Amino acid sequence: MTETKTTFRIAIIGSGPAAFYAADELLKQTDMPIEIDMFEKLLTPYGLVRGGVAPDHQNIKAVTKIYERIAGKSGFRFFGNVTLGVDLQKEELLPGYHAVLYAVGAQGDRKLDIPGEDLAGSYSARDFVGWYNAHPDYRECKFDLSVKRVAIIGLGNVALDVARILGHSPAELAKTDIADYAQAALKTSKIEDIYIIGRRGPVQAAFTPAELRELRELEACDVRIDPEEMVLEDISLEELSQAHRNVQLHMDILKMIAETPPGTKPRRIHFMFKRSPLEVQGNQRVERLKLARNELLLQQEQVKIQLTENYQELEVDCIFRAVGYRGIAIPGVAFDPVKSVIPNRSGRVIDPETLEILPGEYVAGWAKRGPSGVVGTNKHDAQETVHHLLEDLKNPVHHPEETNRGFAESLLNQKKIEFATFTDWKVLDDAEKSLGEQHGKPREKFSEVDQMLDVIRHRDS
Repeated sequence: MTETKTTFRIAIIGSGPAAFYAADELLKQTDMPIEIDMFEKLLTPYGLVRGGVAPDHQNIKAVTKIYERIAGKSGFRFFGNVTLGVDLQKEELLPGYHAVLYAVGAQGDRKLDIPGEDLAGSYSARDFVGWYNAHPDYRECKFDLSVKRVAIIGLGNVALDVARILGHSPAELAKTDIADYAQAALKTSKIEDIYIIGRRGPVQAAFTPAELRELRELEACDVRIDPEEMVLEDISLEELSQAHRNVQLHMDILKMIAETPPGTKPRRIHFMFKRSPLEVQGNQRVERLKLARNELLLQQEQVKIQLTENYQELEVDCIFRAVGYRGIAIPGVAFDPVKSVIPNRSGRVIDPETLEILPGEYVAGWAKRGPSGVVGTNKHDAQETVHHLLEDLKNPVHHPEETNRGFAESLLNQKKIEFATFTDWKVLDDAEKSLGEQHGKPREKFSEVDQMLDVIRHRDS
């Protein structure tokens, strides 16, 4: 008699790049049958590819075609509108799966931790990104765009995204899939000057050459750098001599900007390096930003900053902090509050106190390593986690109590949770593209949960 192979059932929490790359790696192996249930708190999949990638970066969003093919594989199912820690608890999922893999990203953002940070006109770049990308959680955010001078704190791609969106002309934004309400608000923007401010020097900037190059292509916005900002000390010169080619490229672009005479476009982006924000000043709302000039030091082979007593006050009407994302604890799931990640050993979740491996629990992506890298970085990360997960399945320690394929539906129906399937998402996807086509856009995004549920419910009417 032929022995029947065990079908291993895996729950993946989250539906961003790390989640889909993990699903792909699991489903393409042939040693053991695998079934995957992917749970997502939103009705829509793809995580930050949908809700974080800038609307004028449609080429990056094309990666969703790969994720769609993964979702079409036998053994894959999607459950949208289901939040772990709210609708379902970890303890309810573990009995129905051989493994639970968390790929929940980093849901929060880092603060500056300086006086005045909570004044009116002080915003999170993450909130702004979610707002203009039609993320339902950020739809109701308010941003005063009637001001003239804006400061963006940070030297990463998110900072450049925010600057670029604020610097775009209405005609440029009209060709993107930006949220309709954001497009309308930005059309009436009075912003003239945008300051991108970083604690380190130009060599240490984290943005990519491609993002930087795009700033120079804006129709209605010039980019300016005072040549003095590009004078490098010995530490930076040494770092540059050994740096990756991308650093050399972005330095070439920055030098080109610094050498270009001032233009006459109605908006301007200014780069300011080696400044630390000390205080947001103002009466009730943001009026100025107190900065300290920094010196760079080499400590334990790393470039560090040291504040000087050379201070500067910059008149600005609002600020956006873009100094990084951070993970947020999920009820019942292990969490490291210092590193803001799910504690793990190469993807195997561990108890933060005993450091023992928690059987059947795994993590991938930003929740595993912190918010770093680009979309593609998550592929190798997910593969590492899946390698260990598959290794553990050969000699499992965690044994599910139920192996019924209908476990998830039964549990969700019992709790009266209206979930969305991947077929439901495709209905939304087609509707968004159809609406976008009518306005000359790639898509017109839905941003309200009730509106999306209504489209799904009336798909055949």
